[in-house]
Amino acid sequence: MRCKLLFTSLFFVFYTVAQQDITITCGPYLQRVSETEATFVWLTDQESTGWVEIAPDDSTHFYAIDRPKHYQTYLGKKYTGTIHTVCVDNLTPGTSYRYRVYSQATISHNNGFSTFYGKIVATNVFKKTPLQFKTLDTSKTDFAFVVINDIHENNELQTSLLNNIKQENVDFVVFNGDMVSDMRTADKITDGFLKTASNLFASELPLYMVRGNHEPRGMDSQKYMNFFPSATGQPYYTFQHGNTFFIVLDSGEDKPDNDIEYWGLGAFDEYRANEAKWLKKIVRSHEFLNAKHKIVIMHMPPILNHWYGPAMANKLFVPVLNEAKIDLMLCGHFHRHWFIEKNYQNCDFPILVNSNKNKTKVKISANAIVLTVADEQGKPIFEKKLGF
Repeated sequence: MRCKLLFTSLFFVFYTVAQQDITITCGPYLQRVSETEATFVWLTDQESTGWVEIAPDDSTHFYAIDRPKHYQTYLGKKYTGTIHTVCVDNLTPGTSYRYRVYSQATISHNNGFSTFYGKIVATNVFKKTPLQFKTLDTSKTDFAFVVINDIHENNELQTSLLNNIKQENVDFVVFNGDMVSDMRTADKITDGFLKTASNLFASELPLYMVRGNHEPRGMDSQKYMNFFPSATGQPYYTFQHGNTFFIVLDSGEDKPDNDIEYWGLGAFDEYRANEAKWLKKIVRSHEFLNAKHKIVIMHMPPILNHWYGPAMANKLFVPVLNEAKIDLMLCGHFHRHWFIEKNYQNCDFPILVNSNKNKTKVKISANAIVLTVADEQGKPIFEKKLGF
């Protein structure tokens, strides 16, 4: 009798928990978008499985047919957790798709021998238009993108800079570092800028993240790649769009590894050295050599007379980039606007340093790169054409 009562009590506990609503707390937002794949990231308030349904951007209803389901898996099993990352491949270049993300709560795994499931949460496709995205396309000759940086968890500033981003005819957005002041907790990333970014654009426009010198601070900084997966598994990576090859570099911390601020955990000298070895291979690749334009995005400008980190970037990265003949470097960090002409401090390429209160729009064409810097009100304060 006691066993029966205990079983009944446990059943009602599991039943009650299973009926609790599960919520998407952040996202979805787009990562690792290329010509043939896209990665979708979102967070939930409960442990759950996750999957994505994809549909072509045509006139059919999203549920006219059974759409393919793409699950997050790991080592042959469906992954359960609160940060969900699903990569969908075999897509067509330059093509629009509709999508919907799902999570189903997993209440108990019974040590791996059985699983109790709870409610399902998903993005809406009934009361509003399904979310959409477009793959990249290396055949394009004209496109544009926007860069902001150094907002340090100021969502009001982010909103003022990007409020009309979907009307600006851009193909993607770059966050060039220091979007937070530290990563002591994962909430600093989500509440600090990701929720706002997802609501403004990142659920439908690709977001390319560049790690600044503040994102490595705090113990949850080790979860960085969970939020921003890359093809290299590192914060430095490449991508191609239109006639342009992009290299995203991680300039690391701004002070020496033994600085008191890093509490004995700094190891950026070795990290940057390994990154430089990777960079040397990239600039010898067929894709890089055959691109019309070559743009490098890095948080800290490689300035010799500044602090340790930028000087090390100058020492390790600049000789490689000079030899590779890049066309432009985009930076932040200084919280002020500064256009640096080529041949400044060993840099045989121009550098645009974007202020924390400005946004830079980059327009690419067959024979030119046009830079337009605007303030919070959208008023242009600087324009520069780089011709070829």
